[in-house]
Amino acid sequence: MTIRYETRLLALVLLSGCPALVVGLICLWQTGWATATKVTSSALMILFWWSVAAIAQSRVVRPLQTIANILSALREGDFSIRARGSRRFDALGEVVAEVNILSETLREQRLGAKEAAALLHTVMEEIAVAVFAFDAEQCLRLVNRAGERLLNQPQERVLGRNARELGLADCLVGESMRTLEKAFPGRMGRWGLRRTAFRQGGLPHQLLVLSDLSQALREEERLAWQRLLRVLGHELNNSLAPIKSLSGSLASLVSKTPPPSDWKEDLQRGLSVISGRAEALSRFTAAYSRLARLPPPRLQTVDLPRLAARVVGLETRLAIRVLGSAPVQFQGDADQLEQLLINLLRNAADAALEAHPGAAGGEVASVELDWSVCQGRLQISIADHGPGLSDTSNLFVPFFTTKQGGSGIGLVLCRQIAEAHGGTLRLENRPPPATGCVARLHLPLHP
Repeated sequence: MTIRYETRLLALVLLSGCPALVVGLICLWQTGWATATKVTSSALMILFWWSVAAIAQSRVVRPLQTIANILSALREGDFSIRARGSRRFDALGEVVAEVNILSETLREQRLGAKEAAALLHTVMEEIAVAVFAFDAEQCLRLVNRAGERLLNQPQERVLGRNARELGLADCLVGESMRTLEKAFPGRMGRWGLRRTAFRQGGLPHQLLVLSDLSQALREEERLAWQRLLRVLGHELNNSLAPIKSLSGSLASLVSKTPPPSDWKEDLQRGLSVISGRAEALSRFTAAYSRLARLPPPRLQTVDLPRLAARVVGLETRLAIRVLGSAPVQFQGDADQLEQLLINLLRNAADAALEAHPGAAGGEVASVELDWSVCQGRLQISIADHGPGLSDTSNLFVPFFTTKQGGSGIGLVLCRQIAEAHGGTLRLENRPPPATGCVARLHLPLHP
């Protein structure tokens, strides 16, 4: 049988005073007092002994009960209760003070957690993307307002239902980040899907986020068409205007009777110009087809120093200084990357020769090729000492070019190749006092 702590404490106090009580009673009964006086005095001594023990028990037990009540309130989420007598100069006071500090800390943390939860709830309800949370059995456990609109049902009717019933089962399988065309009860269109796993209560859950890409894609498509049509219109007008003018002139020439003495020479020159402009249009459409039919990269191990040496050897107009020396191997399409580097080096050489015509023939090294590896990514930089970039807004606009006879697809093709490898391509002016431009190609070592 387990004896309570209060009983053990009372018994301990009683035992500690018991020797003094026995000695006092013995001394009392050895006196010559009357028996009634001895009995009364003995009763008073026993009563005092018992009272002191009870008071000592209470002074120890009551603070412990108070602390227990405070801890119980904290466990229930009530952080308003405080204990009195929190003095720092005794052991019990320190315990009470620490319990009060703990209560205040928990109260502040609880308040912060509630405010953060309220903010998160507000953000979840107001964001335009649909958010769903499913448990391990693919039952819906959380949905925001955008998700309700997507499913065209209130939260009360969809919570607890299976993903298959809601038409979301295909979103919980496959790649965790992708775009898909899908019709929902509330809306149809193109969606950006993101899915991640988390645990709640020790059980696995899935968080599904669907963002409507249709409007953004339509706007980007509209801007892309505007840019493309502007360039196409410019190129077509440059070819069709002289063709139309020459056609009218030649028709007028042929209709004259008698014809001029040099009509054959004029006819040949006119037809030659028309043929040249038609050939230019043919090259233009061929360049467009090449840009639109870029195949996906075929990944293989690429030795960068060997690739750089092969590409540098193709540029014979000026010397190219290779600064990179680190042996680097990465995964990529060697043919596409070779074409990318050839285009960038050719542009750099053109800019260098434009600013320094005397560099022709390899007299001056005006182009520098360098590379480095940082945090699992490869950076290749090609710098020139040319005039630099005057306008960067049209760098990657298809068919826009400032070169005589240029096609305007070189940089666009380079960026497509870089992005197909999971990388980026950026062109910028070199910081002063240096002149010229630098192209920075970033590629992952393992796409």
